[in-house]
Amino acid sequence: MPSLLLVMFTLQVLLHIINTVGASTLNELLWIVYNKLPTPTSGSAQKAQVLKKEVVRLKRELGNTSPQDNFSKWAKLDRQHNKAMAEYQKLDGSLRSHQATFTSAVSTLRWVGTQGLRFVLQFWFAKSPMFWLPAGWVPYYVEWILSFPRAPLGSVSINVWGIACASMIALVAEALAAAWVLVTKQPTPATTEKQREKEEAMAFKADQRPTGKKEL
Repeated sequence: MPSLLLVMFTLQVLLHIINTVGASTLNELLWIVYNKLPTPTSGSAQKAQVLKKEVVRLKRELGNTSPQDNFSKWAKLDRQHNKAMAEYQKLDGSLRSHQATFTSAVSTLRWVGTQGLRFVLQFWFAKSPMFWLPAGWVPYYVEWILSFPRAPLGSVSINVWGIACASMIALVAEALAAAWVLVTKQPTPATTEKQREKEEAMAFKADQRPTGKKEL
């Protein structure tokens, strides 16, 4: 059986990762991985990606084609773009419905496996000492704080151990992030990835804006 000290430390590491990366980002990553596997939505997700690229391609071609100089080509591209956009929006709506169900299930499992498990451990082992302090090492009031709420006096409780782990993990993470910035002169990978995803989403939304037909 793994040590309770190690279990609590691992839980705090997982919670820190979730809080740093963000629950929504993790849900998106898990949804992508889910669709890479042979799942019921994998085929639709791949088709949606193909349609999305096709919509962007046709939108760019429309922008590069003059309706005055080459109306027949422009009209053909416009029909193809509208058809591809309608198919994409229909497929995307279905996928988003499945994604909402998937996200709800993943969020529940993640909470049960992290926060829920932590609450259960803290309640169940509230009276169990994580480890004992040397006799007379700290004053009485410090012993009382370290054993809070119900651990034996002179020991460290599971609640205090969890807080200590969380604080140490946060300090180490900040130190590593600062070292990364100093050495590479670049933002942390998580920040860069979030910025790239934001830019891609904004670019696709711009491509979705309808283009009014120019007067001939």
